[in-house]
Amino acid sequence: MGKPGALVPVVALAFALVLGLELVSGGNFYEECDATWEPQNCWTYDGGNSLSLALVSNSSGSMIRSKRQFIYGTVSTMIQLVKGDSAGTVTTYYTSSVGDDHDEIDFEFLGNETGQPYTLHTNVYAAGVGGKEMQFRPWFDPTDGYHNYTIAWTPCAVVWYVDGAPIRAFRNYERTHGVAFPTTRPMHAYSSIWAAEDWATQGGRVRADWTRAPFVASYRGIDLDICECYGGDCVYTCAGAFRGCGGLTGDQRGKMQWVQDNYRIYDYCADHEAGKVPGVECSLPQY
Repeated sequence: MGKPGALVPVVALAFALVLGLELVSGGNFYEECDATWEPQNCWTYDGGNSLSLALVSNSSGSMIRSKRQFIYGTVSTMIQLVKGDSAGTVTTYYTSSVGDDHDEIDFEFLGNETGQPYTLHTNVYAAGVGGKEMQFRPWFDPTDGYHNYTIAWTPCAVVWYVDGAPIRAFRNYERTHGVAFPTTRPMHAYSSIWAAEDWATQGGRVRADWTRAPFVASYRGIDLDICECYGGDCVYTCAGAFRGCGGLTGDQRGKMQWVQDNYRIYDYCADHEAGKVPGVECSLPQY
């Protein structure tokens, strides 16, 4: 999840409100986002269609947050991660509710020494409880050009995509098996960059080289295809927008299995250290 900080909205451009509640797609960063932490380290260009976030010290990174809240939808962006030595840095793209016992769906990109691969970290929180991490090594260079990262959240499942390929699914087993799932708290979409020297790179063994600062992550385009809330019974109405929920095709399931077989490096379901007991969802189909 993103580095916490005071909310300091700086992008003051207004956007048109759509009456009622419906699925709506997003525009550019000017229209969709506010800078909510260290706005001096955030800048947009290309008419607001591109964005850079900079980490300049161990206490000064940056964060943006979508103006709109939603329950269910797909959030997507293109990211070029920090080039070169990115040890000790964390770049994020995630959704989260506000307040105690929050819900959250994470993409976190843990930096590494020059020549060593990033770690793609995923997690999901429901009612403040996480601990459902799955990590991957990228099968491409995430610092060489832009790659698409998408979170799809429906009443049936959360699916994480990289360049259009699903890499993980977390199915909603709350009603049938009592596994907590995010269903009731409206979320924002976030992006951030921050320092986590004590754990991000090789368990904290490798620290950030601050002579290389600023560390810059670049974003291109943001698409929020979401069920936006304007009041009333948001949960009921948004769930109705996803009747059936669809599902992964056979080709998509095959791609997800290929990624997990070849590039997954950690799965909370397979972590039996320190007396950990896998949740019931670990023995059930992913999707």
